[in-house]
Amino acid sequence: MANGNELREPWLISAWPGMGNVAAGAGSYLVAKLGAKLVFEMPSSEFFDVQTIEVKDGLARSGRLPRSLIFEWRNPKNNHDILIFLGEGQPQHNGYAFCHRLLDYAMQRGVKRVFTFAAMATQLHPSSTPRVFSVATENDELHEMKKLGAEPLQEGQISGLNGVLLAACAERNLPGVCLLGELPFFAAGVPNPRASMAVLETFTKLAGIDLDFEEIQQQAETVQQGLLQLLEKMKETAQKQADEEGMNIPEPEENGEDDNEQDKTERSEPDDATRLRIEHLFEMALEDRAHAFRLKQELDRLKIFEHYENRFLDLFKKGE
Repeated sequence: MANGNELREPWLISAWPGMGNVAAGAGSYLVAKLGAKLVFEMPSSEFFDVQTIEVKDGLARSGRLPRSLIFEWRNPKNNHDILIFLGEGQPQHNGYAFCHRLLDYAMQRGVKRVFTFAAMATQLHPSSTPRVFSVATENDELHEMKKLGAEPLQEGQISGLNGVLLAACAERNLPGVCLLGELPFFAAGVPNPRASMAVLETFTKLAGIDLDFEEIQQQAETVQQGLLQLLEKMKETAQKQADEEGMNIPEPEENGEDDNEQDKTERSEPDDATRLRIEHLFEMALEDRAHAFRLKQELDRLKIFEHYENRFLDLFKKGE
């Protein structure tokens, strides 16, 4: 007789907070819409230190540690049951050990496959449909994701446990996949439900899960309008800065290509003064990605983006 606690060929989904709240947003939405039940909480004190205090009426109290929760959903279609891990925070230390502790629990429950969600910042325009990228521990999984429309991430990094968990999976010969939702680089710090939805659409297609996307679609439309307004304000700010410097930033064509063959033949290598200014902008963009928009505008204005394209894109090849 089967144990009532046994799951049917279960998969584990793991999501921690990260860029654009893509992973945590997708995981939380999945828990809510599937009605998944909380079944386990990993002990916080083993991996987290108190970083803040709470103050009430002048008295100090210890701050609450981030919670690490595991939810369970039994698939009524007799397909794969799902465990969903949601972490409120990532440990400052021993993150790899934390991943193995999570996998200890997952493998005790019979998990056969692991998925993580993450985000990838690109030059995506807010009005464009976000792509989904994939990273896997095995070639077969990568090909499977490609059939679903998730492009293999050719190079780059995935920071944080949304990526590190795959390394722990590989060490245990447990198949693992990370699905990364694309978002605009200039708004990497803004919650992006469109990217979360793109990731969920890919995953639910693979898992054969019918999910109600209406609520997250509405959220996505609201955020999209806000990002379009933000983009316009950033353009205005960049143009104002350019005006003060006696420059002019041309408007790109709708297809993103404002070049013609004559332009390309007339281009020359940037001079020393220009190189120094560009280097300064790159340094600013490395410290704060919000400055990347100004850098991109300047490279476009000078029509030298092609000279710096790979380096510019390297700024955003780190998913999280």
